[in-house]
Amino acid sequence: MKIPDDHFHGMKAHSCCPSADQNNPVANNGLSRRKFIKVTGGTTLSVMALSGLSWRALAGAYTGDESRSFVRRALSVKPILVYDLPEYKPQTSWRSWGGIHSEKAADEEIARIKGELDNLQFQADFPIQILPVSAIRGAGDVGMLGDLASADVFLVYAAGGWMDTFDALQKMNKHMIFFCRHKSGPVYLWYEIISPRYLRQHTDRLALSGIDEQDVVIDSQDEILWRLRALCGLKNTLNTGIIAVGGAGAWSQPDEVVQGLVGEKFRFDIRTLSYDELGNLIREARKDSSAFSHAQKRAQEYLLDSGLSLETGRKFVDNCFLLDEVFRKIMENAQCHAITINGCMGTIMPLAETSACLTLSLLNDAGYLAFCESDFVVIPAGVLLANISGKPVFLNDPTYPHDGIITLAHCTAPRKMNGRDKEPARILTHFESDYGAAPKVEMQTGQVVTNIIPDFLVSHYIGLKGTIVDHPFMDICRSQIDVGFEADSTVLAKRMQGFHWMTGYGDYMKETGYALKRIGIEWEEL
Repeated sequence: MKIPDDHFHGMKAHSCCPSADQNNPVANNGLSRRKFIKVTGGTTLSVMALSGLSWRALAGAYTGDESRSFVRRALSVKPILVYDLPEYKPQTSWRSWGGIHSEKAADEEIARIKGELDNLQFQADFPIQILPVSAIRGAGDVGMLGDLASADVFLVYAAGGWMDTFDALQKMNKHMIFFCRHKSGPVYLWYEIISPRYLRQHTDRLALSGIDEQDVVIDSQDEILWRLRALCGLKNTLNTGIIAVGGAGAWSQPDEVVQGLVGEKFRFDIRTLSYDELGNLIREARKDSSAFSHAQKRAQEYLLDSGLSLETGRKFVDNCFLLDEVFRKIMENAQCHAITINGCMGTIMPLAETSACLTLSLLNDAGYLAFCESDFVVIPAGVLLANISGKPVFLNDPTYPHDGIITLAHCTAPRKMNGRDKEPARILTHFESDYGAAPKVEMQTGQVVTNIIPDFLVSHYIGLKGTIVDHPFMDICRSQIDVGFEADSTVLAKRMQGFHWMTGYGDYMKETGYALKRIGIEWEEL
């Protein structure tokens, strides 16, 4: 979807933590039915309103586990050995390069592949299903493989054979990774010719669509592993169902334009919930003595953590835990595990009698994906990074880079940033309102982080690897980190785009770029 450069001019910029836009009919009234925003390529973004919900029905049907872990669907990988059986002919070149030219050699290679994949599956920090290794000699054998349709990825061991076999596999519209041996076993034919013969198709430039140089691995199992991690993250990001309380928004941008772009690339299924509906649920939950006492009990247990200090009113924390239970039940009812809030401050505070900051932090720590501001410019990047890493992510406001440092801050940071352990935190008021409960998470100094900087057009993301060098306490959003980086500060300042960033523990720069290229988003590392 091509948007004119002047399309966004004159759009009103929201503050850091906006209230609901009183002119936004989605935020105030929800949608009366499912709405499909048309985008290019024949795809649509599904936006459906949730209505008619009752606390009694939600509470009665809730079966969730309060200690649920981050859940991802397994990536299904089909290993395929392509080889040939040339026959000896005197006084002519009867075989191509490569060390697998007999059934015995092929059987030995299948065993080698299986052993490597067993070890790879053991090492994987993401869910993966390895299908049985199959061996084929030509394009005609492809149709005899009965489990190709169930695979997400074809891992092609290109020992021999010809391009028509690869073409037959590519027509099935699956992700493809090519593996060639140099020194990890018998050398493969396509170690020599995969670039000129296949990728470039006997020309000087890449001639394929959907496959490029990044999809070729030589010898390294680690190189296979991170690519599969990326594709697992992408699989779990596409078609994400997400609750948008107060409607779906986009920071300082035309909402439906950005939603259309998100639909084109990520195919999200957005379920909107009006503040009227949410208010009714919160009031009903507060009247439910068992629900409120359960929220108070959970709050008390949470505050016993020696890594916490409470520096706001206890009632705000209790109300955050009640809101947490309401949000969990709404998500289970909608059969999704992601939620975002539009108009986080002035609208939700009178309803919940607290800020939502701590609630969103709790949900992220519990394995959900929970974001403030309903900013669909950046939310897909957070969903992707979380699904790649298997860890919560931090939606934040960036500042101006200088001297190799940039401050990132917001009031909704998760405590389990490494996916397991709770960082120390102070529970304070939300800064701008001086109300409610918001965590100041003391993230680990020395921790390497991946930062994603999305653009407003959902076409070009910038990645910045950095290291946390401090977690100061300035008069800004409560969770705040100073991140050091190696790029030139002026270059970063010139290249900054969009507004919000997504930050996660660990170096997932390669995985993020590899996943984004599959959906037509350019990736630039600074």
